[in-house]
Order: sequence, then structure tokens, then C-alpha cells
Amino acid sequence: MPTTPRSRSQARTTRPWILPGMDFADSRRKPNFTGKIAVAAALTVMCIIVLKQSPGFSGTNVFSRHEIGVTHVLVTGGAGYIGSHATLRLLKDNYRVTIVDNLSRGNMGAVRVLQRLFPQPGRLQFIYADLGDAKAVNKLFSENAFDAVMHFAAVAYVGESTMEPLRYYHNITSNTLTVLEAMAKHNVNTLIYSSTCATYGEPDTMPIVETTPQNPINPYGKAKKMAEDIILDFTKSKKSNMAVMILRYFNVIGSDPEGRLGEAPRPELREHGRISGACFDAALGIISGLKIRGTDYRTTDGTCIRDYIDVTDLVDAHVKALDKAQPGKVGIYNVGTGQGRSVKEFVEACKKATGASIKVDFLARRPGDYAEVYSDPSKIHRELNWTAQYTDLGQSLAQAWKWQKAHPKGYGSA
Repeated sequence: MPTTPRSRSQARTTRPWILPGMDFADSRRKPNFTGKIAVAAALTVMCIIVLKQSPGFSGTNVFSRHEIGVTHVLVTGGAGYIGSHATLRLLKDNYRVTIVDNLSRGNMGAVRVLQRLFPQPGRLQFIYADLGDAKAVNKLFSENAFDAVMHFAAVAYVGESTMEPLRYYHNITSNTLTVLEAMAKHNVNTLIYSSTCATYGEPDTMPIVETTPQNPINPYGKAKKMAEDIILDFTKSKKSNMAVMILRYFNVIGSDPEGRLGEAPRPELREHGRISGACFDAALGIISGLKIRGTDYRTTDGTCIRDYIDVTDLVDAHVKALDKAQPGKVGIYNVGTGQGRSVKEFVEACKKATGASIKVDFLARRPGDYAEVYSDPSKIHRELNWTAQYTDLGQSLAQAWKWQKAHPKGYGSA
């Protein structure tokens, strides 16, 4: 069972209270209203004393005050695919966590799973709020004592970003500015920022290192780069002593190895979603087949090449980044396996993992896509002692498939 955050008070045993001068048999024979009032008052006092002696008692919400030995992390977008897995890991590692999410892309079902796993007072709270609402964000920070922020909340589909660019700039760039302003105002000085390899665009050489020039080619990548620039500019100012870690990660797959969480995109977003989700939908018969967009890229088999990182490895990188973050310092890291896999390779691995005969349709390229992207994770290994452990593509897909089969309608079909 998970442990609770350390508390200053310890549980104490109490002896039964005996009130002098009471004769229960006599009190049943004679109505004594004065005596009854005295008994009620005494019992009330006793309950208050016992309550104050209980471990979880506090005159204020424990989330609203700092506590020695407990790190309180705000996880934005914590109801989403990656954010929920990060929350699970933080809670397992005995952090105190507040999730903020507007549920536009996240799942309340994931939050309920986490609440059932960690029901102890002071471990986890969920707050429904939109990061685009500056007043709500300021209220969030003023009412809670955060030690760090993991900022995941963002719309994150390349294809959708080309159709709704303004939405992406608002949701990613503007909302990050709002969060950063609230952190500065309320003296929260540690930020772990969820960025993306899309900020690099289509580099001339592979693999991608952290110093590879950033030339994003779609609004998603551009919005993330703008957010990075805002963060970096603020850290250079004299008013900042912020500890910042920026993690640029690649294509996320997989699910919790114990089967508690998975990826459950909203049905209306399936068209824009990850290839793994589309493959599983085809295997389940939710869609008629899998659509491969682009077969004329300059790659070995004509399809895009990507670096697929398991979500468990990804959240491990976030926790290590949080542990290593230092005031006044900025760390920028690629989070990937260092291995490039083609889309055709991925589809074959998915067929094997699901055991399904999946129809594949080959279509024209999707706007904003790039031919080949994979990482060089040497820096994060050297500085954070992080290395991807779940590098078998077939095993990651098989684990995710187990969750999908058990939850064909997402968290609503548990």
C-alpha cells in the first residue's frame, strides 16, 4: 500500500472518558435536561480533542501549506495520457500532487483510478480549471502551496495544429505564459516543462542532439518553441532564480505496466491521434482499417521514421529531472530511445501485438509531417542518469493492447 506524506502529528490512543457523578440507570428513570446538556457538551469537547489528536487533522487544508519532507507538485493536464502516468509515478514516490485539468482532452476516469489507488488525505487533489483563465490560475496558486510544477497541459496533434493554428498558439504558448506568471507571483521556483521534438522541424542530420537548430514546420512545434523561448527569457532576468528542466520528447507509446492506466483519446479526436491508437481501434473493429499517410518519403521503405518512447520511461525522465533541478539553472534534454522505426515497421509490430488482421490504406502525406526524426539521448544519460528501459516496440504495444482490450470504450468501460 502507498504511504502517506509525513505528518507532524502522530496517532495517539485515548482511554474511554468517564464523567463523574453519572448514574445511567437513574438518568433513565428521571428526565434531567440540564444533565443531558452537560453530557452533550462534554462529548463534544471530547470529540474535538480526539479529532485534533488524529494524524490527518489540520486547521487548514494540507495542500495550502508547505510541509517539511513533502514536495507538493502541480501537474497540469494530469487527467491526460502522459500527465496521469506522471501523477501515478509521483504518488508512488510519495510526492503530494494536485492535478489541474479542464478535461477538454483528459479523462476524469483516469483521475478516479488515481484517487482509488491513493485515497489517503493529503496525497492527491483534483481541481477543474482552464489555464487560459488567468484569474482561475492565480486563484489556484494563491490557495495552494506548490513546490514545483510539471506542465503537461496542451493540445498536441500535428495535423490538427495545421487546421487550427490559433487554438494551438493560445493553448500552448499563451497558457504557458499564464502559468509562468503565476509561478513568479507566488514564488514557485521549479518548472519541468513538457516540450517536443517537433520544435526541431526536419533537421539536415540525424540523430537529433539538444544543440540541433530548432526550425519547426507546423504550428504545434512553433507554439512549443515559443513557449520554450518565453521560459528561457524569463530565467535570464534578474528577477528569476527558477530551476527549469525542458524535456523534448519523441513519439510516446505504451501504458502502465500494471494495467491501471492507458491511452483513451476522445472519439472525435481519433482522426488526429497517435498511430498506436489508430492501430488498436482497427484491431478492435472501431474503425475499418489503418490509414498510412505518406509513402514517398526519402526513407528505406518510403514511410516516416520516428523514435517511439514508452510512457513509463518518459515519466521516469520527468521524475529524474525534478530531482536534479537546481535554482538558477536550466536543463534541456531530448527524451527518446535513439532508435528510429518506420511507420511500416510499427504497423507490423502492432499487428503482431494484437494478433489482428488489420487492413492498411496508403494515403497522401499529412500536412506538417516530417520524414525522419530520432534522438541522441546521450546528454540525459550523462547528466540525469536516465536511459530508456522499455525499448522493445512489440512489448510496449502488447502492454498497451492489454489495457485497450480491457477498456474498449476507454475509462468508461472499466
